Amino acid sequence: MLLELDNVTVAYGRIEALHGISLTVGEGEIVALIGANGAGKSTTMRAISGLRPVGKGKIRFDGDDITKMRADLRVVRGVSQSPEGRGIFPGMTVRENLEMGAYTRKLRSEIDEDLQRAFDLFPRLKERERQAGGTLSGGEQQMLAVGRALMSRPKLLLLDEPSMGLAPMLIQQIFDIIVEINQQGTTVLLVEQNAQQALSRAHRAYVLETGRIVKEGTGTDLLTDPAVKDAYLGVA
Repeated sequence: MLLELDNVTVAYGRIEALHGISLTVGEGEIVALIGANGAGKSTTMRAISGLRPVGKGKIRFDGDDITKMRADLRVVRGVSQSPEGRGIFPGMTVRENLEMGAYTRKLRSEIDEDLQRAFDLFPRLKERERQAGGTLSGGEQQMLAVGRALMSRPKLLLLDEPSMGLAPMLIQQIFDIIVEINQQGTTVLLVEQNAQQALSRAHRAYVLETGRIVKEGTGTDLLTDPAVKDAYLGVA
């Protein structure tokens, strides 16, 4: 497995947000993590990327224990996150934002190749290349956040709520591009409230409720699961 979480707990002060969760992501997969607000989805992502310390349990990536590894070193190892809320640099141009994603890399020719890849995936970014990130629309900023995360050439791409606040047409486009990124060889762990879109694209998925994994299966199986349909798909 490329990524393994083994009985991981995470707390904010005395409040435990994750109560011993275990999940795996295999190389080449799209794995979705769905759940309501406050379930612990973003906390899980922050634990994987190194932005929240793990209380108990282990995180293994590509065979190595990274539980206590610094966040910046995880990027070097191949873990990159597009955070909830996008987190772009508003005063920097689109191109500068993308190049910030390659801060751990030195070979200019490869960085230029990946800039071109980002522009191929998101032609709108090429059109806005010299425009300040803060002047982009919400959809364009989401494209920029994903493009920036790809600039480190990650083995594992963490996508936290990529469809948040987007128009329905853009949501479809973002998910189509996520599938394309995966088909190009990047493994994806996706946190998403839009369960219909996430499960229809995911190879496997987990349901997180109040800091615990309560269900897992293929995306197709969970799409047709009565409890999931009732709770997350708006279908009784």
